Amino acid sequence: MLLGVHCSIAGGLINAFGEMREKEIDTFQIFTKNQRQWKEKTIDEVTEGESFKAALKNTIAFSHCSYLFNLASMDEEIRKKSILGLGAELLRCHDLGLQFTVLHPGAHKDTKEGISMIAEGLNIVLNNSEYMKVKALLEITAGAGSSVGGKFEHLRDIMNMVDSNRIGICFDTCHAFAAGYDIRTQSGFEDTLAKLDKIIGLKKLHVFHLNDSKGELGSHLDRHENIGEGKIGLEPFRVIMNKFKHIPKVIETPKEFDKKNLEVLRGLAS
Repeated sequence: MLLGVHCSIAGGLINAFGEMREKEIDTFQIFTKNQRQWKEKTIDEVTEGESFKAALKNTIAFSHCSYLFNLASMDEEIRKKSILGLGAELLRCHDLGLQFTVLHPGAHKDTKEGISMIAEGLNIVLNNSEYMKVKALLEITAGAGSSVGGKFEHLRDIMNMVDSNRIGICFDTCHAFAAGYDIRTQSGFEDTLAKLDKIIGLKKLHVFHLNDSKGELGSHLDRHENIGEGKIGLEPFRVIMNKFKHIPKVIETPKEFDKKNLEVLRGLAS
């Protein structure tokens, strides 16, 4: 099913596999470092890197970038740290054998200028890591405030300015709904997918974040809810579980309900 969770790395990156076995999942997302600190971490290729790769085997797994990153920041120091941090994240993914890293695009009071700055930052990082296969996936956002990425067109415009094929998208159901895409019904979700395909191309979709929403349609509220217990309902998740079995799907719902949410999603698969 390529269904999984965001795994904890408490006590070491290798511990993600313990949670993977315990929850009987076949894909996962991790933070490769403390996501709330700028301090970087390097991977010891001989010990940590090789043991992680050995455990990974044929599993598709990926990381999520630090929440601190903002490639469109008007603060030059934060923008510089974000570019360097993204480069370090790609290197850790490369050393661990992870295929993707998911990135919140950034925020800027001028969307057009923000898009250009994000694309410029991505070009710097991707062009300086051409030996890697790791892809950077732009996550659709809830579109709150000055956040860039609440419209498919934002992601398309960024990608069109990036001179690399190591770029794609992550579709977060809660974020898309909060941004104004009505995915509550099968027809509504399929219409949204058709828009995504026309604007960006479904071939660029590499990861799903499966989350119900506490907020209403178009509320721009990034608050995740258990599957089927929020304002979205079950229908889009049913489509995803059956139509996109080849794409990794990870839940970011409250951790204490991981098993419950996994059971609900497994039950939707035909």
